[in-house]
Amino acid sequence: MNTRSLSFRLVTWYAGVLSVVFVLLGALIVLWLQRYLEADFIDTQARRARQIAGTLLVVATRAHAEVLTSEVERLYSPEASDRFIRITAEDGQVVYLSGPPKDERFDPRQVPVAPAAAPAARTVDSAGAHLLVASARAHGADGSAFLVEVGGARTGIDAILRRVLTLLALALPLAVAVAVAGGFILVRRALTPVAQMAETAEAITHHNPGERLPVVRSGDELERLSLALNHMISRLEAALHGSKQFVADASHELRTPLTVMRGELENLAQDHHLAAETRESLGSVLEEVGRLTGIVEGLLALSRMDAGEAQAPAQRVDLGELAATTAGQMSLLAEDKDVRISCAAAPDVAVSGDPSRLKQVIVNLLDNAIKYTPVGGEVCLTVTRDAGMALLEVRDNGIGIPAEALPHVFQRFYRVDGSRSREQGGAGLGLSIVESICGAYGAQVEVSSTPGAGSTFRIRQPLAGKT
Repeated sequence: MNTRSLSFRLVTWYAGVLSVVFVLLGALIVLWLQRYLEADFIDTQARRARQIAGTLLVVATRAHAEVLTSEVERLYSPEASDRFIRITAEDGQVVYLSGPPKDERFDPRQVPVAPAAAPAARTVDSAGAHLLVASARAHGADGSAFLVEVGGARTGIDAILRRVLTLLALALPLAVAVAVAGGFILVRRALTPVAQMAETAEAITHHNPGERLPVVRSGDELERLSLALNHMISRLEAALHGSKQFVADASHELRTPLTVMRGELENLAQDHHLAAETRESLGSVLEEVGRLTGIVEGLLALSRMDAGEAQAPAQRVDLGELAATTAGQMSLLAEDKDVRISCAAAPDVAVSGDPSRLKQVIVNLLDNAIKYTPVGGEVCLTVTRDAGMALLEVRDNGIGIPAEALPHVFQRFYRVDGSRSREQGGAGLGLSIVESICGAYGAQVEVSSTPGAGSTFRIRQPLAGKT
């Protein structure tokens, strides 16, 4: 998982914020429930205290306290109901005190008497037990004042809170996991248009500048981004078209004057009255004119292929036969450098394309190999089948290509060694033409090389179907 991706960061922030919100919400729920249960418990105890004060003490007197004790025991059974009840006279004498509860959670004798300024409800700690006690004041039949205290342990409240906390501890992670999973799905769906735009943008090259990114009709920033990128691509397409048109027009216009110059120079070089030094200079100029003519022809070929002219009606071509014929024709050029060309072509390796363009590919690869193979070297041309593809390889044992130059060898006008390429007559367009032709017919070209040991160019093209 890519931890730096936008989707991961969005989901992480979403999960973090959601977890904090859920924890705070759970804490608020527990606090509210605790306050509610305590208030309800206190209210219940206060009602009982007022009930005792209103029904029993109005008929009670200091002289008949035992009657009060028996009535409290009969009506309320504090020990059986785990309740604390204490009735205290105004002079501090305890008129009635309930006994210990069944579970013996607290000792009523250790519960301190409420002071005169004590609130109507208070919390009391007794022998490790937390009691909630409500108080009510009343007067007996003889006018004597009494303080009635009724309370109980908050064990039930704590048990409910523990169950709620346990439930929240189990439910909150599950809720966060479900919410995060839903958030992840929503984020992925929200970013799907971005992925589609990226995929389409990756597929746009100089061969298909008319392609456009899908427009997300969402009315938000994503739609604005897709429209802005499409406008940018339109501007780039116009600039690219203008550049291609300029190269095509310039190359076409330069062909005629270069042809005229070459003819005039050749006629001038045949004049026997010229001095030897002048003839040598004319020969050098003729070489440069020939090189310039090659550059112009290469640029014109590239501009035509960029314009789609390379994609002429495709034919079924026997690549092995074409390679063998081309190797035979290039052998004369190789003999001038004392370089041997060997060809091993498998039969019936058919591809779809223009024979003249495919031959140009083989010629350029062989010419490039011959140029950079030393005297006595060898260039091997092979055509085979490989996993449903036609595989054409041109191997040499020449000077090789440095590793840092391999990613650039198919760029236009790129030369590994400019001075050496100039001496050899290269302009850096041959491999660019090879890549353009291969791209037009769905073929892939790749190169591997070891400096000092030679280079290998491979072309993989889908086999043609049976006709």
